[in-house]
Amino acid sequence: MEDNIEVNFAELKVIRTEITKFMMSYKFALEELNTKINILKQEFQYVHDHNPIEHVSSRLKSPESIIKKLNTKNYNLSLDSIKENVRDIAGIRISCSFISDIYELSEMLQKQQDLKVIEIKDYIKQPKSNGYQSLHLILQVPVFMTNRVEEVFVEVQIRTIAMDFWASLEHKIYYKYNKSVPERLKEELKEAAITAALLDNKMERLRKEMNELRDASKQISSIEEISINNQQFVLPHDLLSLFQTEKDKEK
Repeated sequence: MEDNIEVNFAELKVIRTEITKFMMSYKFALEELNTKINILKQEFQYVHDHNPIEHVSSRLKSPESIIKKLNTKNYNLSLDSIKENVRDIAGIRISCSFISDIYELSEMLQKQQDLKVIEIKDYIKQPKSNGYQSLHLILQVPVFMTNRVEEVFVEVQIRTIAMDFWASLEHKIYYKYNKSVPERLKEELKEAAITAALLDNKMERLRKEMNELRDASKQISSIEEISINNQQFVLPHDLLSLFQTEKDKEK
């Protein structure tokens, strides 16, 4: 009897080690992708004087949630099946200020040479029936271990602050009602999603107008400045008007 207990304990210890190694590969994939996102965020800030990322969060699915998803989808219970079919074990959520930031950031991630884009789901251009909006990317991230390279799936969700607020509220309501949400609340949630989308579109238009005004202001400033012997001079309006008057006389 004691021998059987020792054998079972030894087997469980091996299984535990394998599961730990399996989950660690997803942890490392998250860390690697978070580093890339942080680099893109800082570079974008320096180059464009604008930060497209408001907030970043990441999470790992629990082993219990993984098994639950396997059972729900009727997948085989094996590590190979998990690796192939459960592609959101590692997840990153990014909140952006504007819709255009979402697509710009998505494009930057897709251009990373060591990342492989597996799937793109655009729930912004085609929202879900409940009003949910977000851009989802399934990326394959290479994780370099001591004796092997693991290709790990990571799901990246990119959305605006308004979209993220709506999704968070919707999740809390469904959790409170144990997914049996009254139809009235479902309709109000959908209306709220439409309102959030209208707000995002309005903010996008305001941003475009502000950028145009800023660019025009910069252009005027550059005209009103000259450089002589590496010294900058601002031209007074009176002097500009004087030369303009002289030009008009010549005509």
